[in-house]
Amino acid sequence: INPHYLTGFIDGEGCFNISILKNNELSTVKPIFQLNLHKKDLKILEALQKTWGVGKIYKHGQDSFMYRVSSLKNLRVITTHFDNYPLITQKLADYLLFKQSIDLIQEKLHLTEKGLLTLVGIKSVLNWGLSEKFKETFPNLIPVVRPKVDISEIKDVY
Repeated sequence: INPHYLTGFIDGEGCFNISILKNNELSTVKPIFQLNLHKKDLKILEALQKTWGVGKIYKHGQDSFMYRVSSLKNLRVITTHFDNYPLITQKLADYLLFKQSIDLIQEKLHLTEKGLLTLVGIKSVLNWGLSEKFKETFPNLIPVVRPKVDISEIKDVY
């Protein structure tokens, strides 16, 4: 897949997320890149998986499939791609925060209370933010400022 096309496609359809599960005193944090498509477009997910050489494809509901990458090692393939072929929509802000979360986890800062609350703060400004229940679970989250993305000029890569 042409890398510029791939970036444009992900700009429209991809999702950068952080899964945070808290059970008593233990919290599990996992950055996740995913792309959901209708089953008629499964070949696109397979081509993406082949292009990057990482990730798994799962059946997602009755009529769709999900391409998902969640291991830190494999997410480096994803971040390298977007560092070389940047997103151009507001999704770039999600990506920058997502990459920041990966760095925090690799530095093991998610194992500290401050690091975990920072990750919750990042999650709070990704996609649709946090549910009320999630906010109640982490009342002391550390607010994170969403990066500003200027899309007034789109560069021609050719």
